[in-house]
Amino acid sequence: MSEVYRLERTRNYLQPGDIFAAVRLWKDYVRRPERELWHDYEWGNVYWCCCGNPLEARALLDTVTQAMSPRAARELRRIISRFDDVWNQPSPPYATD
Repeated sequence: MSEVYRLERTRNYLQPGDIFAAVRLWKDYVRRPERELWHDYEWGNVYWCCCGNPLEARALLDTVTQAMSPRAARELRRIISRFDDVWNQPSPPYATD
């Protein structure tokens, strides 16, 4: 947490709380029902302008892990990988009846 705090204070592209907000946004997004994710893919989400874009949040997390020390980056990647595993799960087959 001290590494996150330091980065948020020293980088001009971060504000206090941005990293934790990005983790929370990505976590909430990947746990949404598949039909909502498909709707976002097909038509886009008009509410991202007010609530944050989860795909941009995930890209920010990649940038932040590159700016961190190896140990802190490893810890953050371990947290992010849990949500990435949910995102990368294959879809269940559709019922044919």
